[in-house]
Amino acid sequence: MDKDGNKEYTVNGVRFKMIAVAGGTFTMGATSEQQNYDNDEKQTHTVTLSDYYIGETEVTQELWVAVMGSNPSWFTGNMQRPVEYVSWDDCQTFIQKLNELTGANFRLPTEAEWEFAARGGRNSRGYQYSGSSNLGDVAWYRDNSSDTTHPVKTKSPNELGIYDMSGNVYEWCQDWKGPYSSSSQTNPTGPSKGSGRVNRGGSWYNVACYCRSANRNCNPPDNRYYSLGLRLAL
Repeated sequence: MDKDGNKEYTVNGVRFKMIAVAGGTFTMGATSEQQNYDNDEKQTHTVTLSDYYIGETEVTQELWVAVMGSNPSWFTGNMQRPVEYVSWDDCQTFIQKLNELTGANFRLPTEAEWEFAARGGRNSRGYQYSGSSNLGDVAWYRDNSSDTTHPVKTKSPNELGIYDMSGNVYEWCQDWKGPYSSSSQTNPTGPSKGSGRVNRGGSWYNVACYCRSANRNCNPPDNRYYSLGLRLAL
């Protein structure tokens, strides 16, 4: 653990960092800075979260291979690119093996944990994207990606020191996607069932509005795309 409370892990020679996120209360959904929002974000609501950890970066191809022994990614050539072309079900298998190797209890972030971290947690400065209101500073997206993923940590981090929460690849969350409620919630985990698991953050393929911190997407848990990866929580 470093001076900021962050944790580092090593798996088969591959090191990665988990960023400490101090719990707090925030307004989730289409807050005033979230321009061009979608209807599924419209019902803002108050969420209170306990302390947790979230990955400094998206899971890289290097870490996936260290755990799984093979690389499913469409875009290869640099192992520091985020892994993609992995389903939610694939991610559960990866996390189970990672936990066996580390003795830890990694998981996917809940949708609320993801959004709170993307907004900068308690350090939030109210940006539209994760770390800036100028998307090109913090994200690889349609206008600058040259239609490919890029190595993690090559854009600026957000207020918590987390990279690529806007752009590069979409990230699976643990929750089924469902409509927001106006009532206040504590440590919400989403609906008990559904047809799609939440994806957050936008990707190299997407225009700016899909890279906003409040934007929501989902896919069936067995779907794989070359714009969809994951970030760990703990």
